[in-house]
Amino acid sequence: MQLNRRELDLHRLELRFAATRVAEPQAVQRIAASLERCGQLVPCVVVKAGCQETGEERLILIDGYRRVAALRRLGRDTVAIECWECDPTTAVIGVLTRGQHRAFAFIEQALLLREVLTDQRLSQHELARRCGHDVSWVNRRLQLLQALPDTVLAAMCAGRLSSWAASRVLVPLARANIEHAERLLQALQRQPLSTRELRCWFEHYQTADQASRERMINHPSLFLQVVQDRRATQHGDQLRDGPEGACIADLRRIETLMARLRQRLPALRPMPEILSNAVPRLQAALDALRDAITRSVAHDSTRNLFERARTESAGPQPARDQPAAQPGA
Repeated sequence: MQLNRRELDLHRLELRFAATRVAEPQAVQRIAASLERCGQLVPCVVVKAGCQETGEERLILIDGYRRVAALRRLGRDTVAIECWECDPTTAVIGVLTRGQHRAFAFIEQALLLREVLTDQRLSQHELARRCGHDVSWVNRRLQLLQALPDTVLAAMCAGRLSSWAASRVLVPLARANIEHAERLLQALQRQPLSTRELRCWFEHYQTADQASRERMINHPSLFLQVVQDRRATQHGDQLRDGPEGACIADLRRIETLMARLRQRLPALRPMPEILSNAVPRLQAALDALRDAITRSVAHDSTRNLFERARTESAGPQPARDQPAAQPGA
């Protein structure tokens, strides 16, 4: 693959693959600051697209869409390019497989692969071979596009939704309830959530009943605020009650579990042998807990600490196993 580096007017670039890139305004702003400070250090990758009727050669931009956006933000007219002497498909595959100064997002890889498959009518096996990966690598990325609703895909390409949020939350949610996925996307566009907040929201959603899910979809931020307030209250209660309060709460949980087991026993006919074998172990565990509580009451280390501190604060005391000090000569 021959390379040809030079300067080119920006208007001569054909942005054929612009739809396969995820918009990230903050990244473009950082690149613009770097370009203004240091100039363009990394050239954009282009391939020839032929000549127009005017005889002016146009070049297809393969890699460097963020740099071009940053140059336009700075009001620049030219761009440093690296022209590859090959067809666009080979160039796209080369960009996907070679080491990049930034890794393509998962969705960007999927969009580029679909573009190549559609344009060149390659099989997944042939595309995987040319990319240096197995077929499953290509198939996983194409399946992501098939599972994404159009609204979610558009939000990702516009930079309003992260790849993690789409693949871990929106895609599973869309498979189960497409309406909820679209409503959640609308809510996230009105008031975005961080990755941690969205993970917390989805964990609660999976275990909630239908009525609670409707409220969570309509007001995800309000739900997270309620969860945060509840955790703050629990933390305050734990701080107020101390470790003894936590122990009492655990004992109450044990009582609740034992009551639940007693309620379920009548439905077990015949009685499973594993339950009968578990009774001695359960009795031994309860006896050990009772003995530990009894020993703790008899040897209260906290009370001994306070007694020792009060004795030490009273001043030096003569050792009991030594005679009193004699006056010096």
